[in-house]
Amino acid sequence: MKFKLILTTFLCAGFFVHAQQGSRKNPTKETVTKTEVTVKEDSKPTGNERAIKVESAVITNHTVTVDGKNIPYKATTGTLPVWDEDGKPIAGLFYTYYERSDVQNRAKRPLVISFNGGPGSASVWMHIAYTGPVVLNIDDEGYPVQPYGYKENPYSILDVADIVYIDPVNTGYSRAVSKDIPTNKFFGVRADIKYLAEWINTFVTRNNRWASPKFLIGESYGTTRVSGLALELQNNQWMYLNGVVLVSPTELGIERSGPVDAALRLPYFAATAWYHKVLPTDLQSKDLTAMLPEVESFTINELIPAIAQGGMLSSDRKKAIATKMARYSGLSEKVILDYNLNVPTDFFWKELLRDKGFTVGRLDSRYRGIDKMSAGEGPDYNAELTSWLHSFTPAINMYIRDELNYKTDLKYNMFGSVYPWDNTGDKTGDNLRQAMAQNPYLHLLVQSGYYDGACDYFNAKYSMWQLDAAGKLTDRMSWEGYRSGHMMYLRKDDLKTANNHIREFIKKALPKEGEAAKF
Repeated sequence: MKFKLILTTFLCAGFFVHAQQGSRKNPTKETVTKTEVTVKEDSKPTGNERAIKVESAVITNHTVTVDGKNIPYKATTGTLPVWDEDGKPIAGLFYTYYERSDVQNRAKRPLVISFNGGPGSASVWMHIAYTGPVVLNIDDEGYPVQPYGYKENPYSILDVADIVYIDPVNTGYSRAVSKDIPTNKFFGVRADIKYLAEWINTFVTRNNRWASPKFLIGESYGTTRVSGLALELQNNQWMYLNGVVLVSPTELGIERSGPVDAALRLPYFAATAWYHKVLPTDLQSKDLTAMLPEVESFTINELIPAIAQGGMLSSDRKKAIATKMARYSGLSEKVILDYNLNVPTDFFWKELLRDKGFTVGRLDSRYRGIDKMSAGEGPDYNAELTSWLHSFTPAINMYIRDELNYKTDLKYNMFGSVYPWDNTGDKTGDNLRQAMAQNPYLHLLVQSGYYDGACDYFNAKYSMWQLDAAGKLTDRMSWEGYRSGHMMYLRKDDLKTANNHIREFIKKALPKEGEAAKF
């Protein structure tokens, strides 16, 4: 039950869920070169209390080798306040800010503002496993190894952009200043976007980054967050962006209920079945990306219309559709017919390898789990996330305290309570579309893992199609797929490729010298 309670913090596909190199042996000595520690005495974390200090800062200097080149950088770790309408601090947000220190002209230097999701999840995931200067000590497919720790990230985007990782209220070390602060100031789609936009204004102003090209990157629920922030920053902070990166995006408030929702799962089912080698021989013999277009075409052109017909669908046609679904999904035709062509994802995770004694993971279906009983409609736990927490939790606690020298007795919340969360007013997909329509500089990159069953790759494609139904923004939108799951960067090959995609996206989104923002 512990994981079923904690893991309600991952929100994807429109519902709360029941669960979210060159090895260096000594992480505190060998991962990066630390040359200096600067602590502002009036803002120094005491290290012996569990109360939030709304302003604090510790600065350390390091180097990282990216693509064979030494990149010197300064890391600022600390907190900045969230202000209320009267200018009083109501929370302190924890952040880690990396600046390349050999850059002379910061006005031309891109700034990437990074969020993870949940809601209720810290920024730890992309921070120490994707874009930052260190990555987890894990194997090449993302599984935990001991001793736990971290090592240099040779694929970090720090060579081309500065990065700030932000923990919203109740995640990481971020907290409200007292229990008397109403939670509706923070916990809701619109409240979250509003207060974080104000905080970003404070951060950008304090760090003299108004002139810099700016990018937002969000993962999972973080994609909802940054899609809304794109317009909020533009319309209410008058801060214009160059790019938004959506990693494993949610539905973004884009309608897809009924037959569309039921049908769009099938390409993900097919990818997972292909990975576990349970498809028919002719499909299994094809490469993943050669096999999927056939499934996608069937989904759009046959499955959606068939499910839409409901009881009007003839029995012969229904059987023919179920036969094809069985061929593509690895499930039996009988099971599919029993569900009237609408197979729930929970059941798929339980059923696919039931005869082999395993379940498959939700956020990354390459992972296998073991349940108490083979019977049932869904897995006992999320095999992938419990595996990830093996690696992430020790590493982030070690890294912040030992490497970045930020010491506090506050617990680092991998997941924090954000209940009740107000989901009303989620129009973030359309917010992003409007921001792009208003800002010719603004580009979009979407990254998806083929084996992600929470925020699946085909739903991400569908969101892009509906986000720009008029087809007027396609020249500034791109999608990339990876042979892993929700956190595609945990697989070493995808860590390199996905970072390179972000790197090239940033370069492409920067206007040429003198290029005006106009259509």
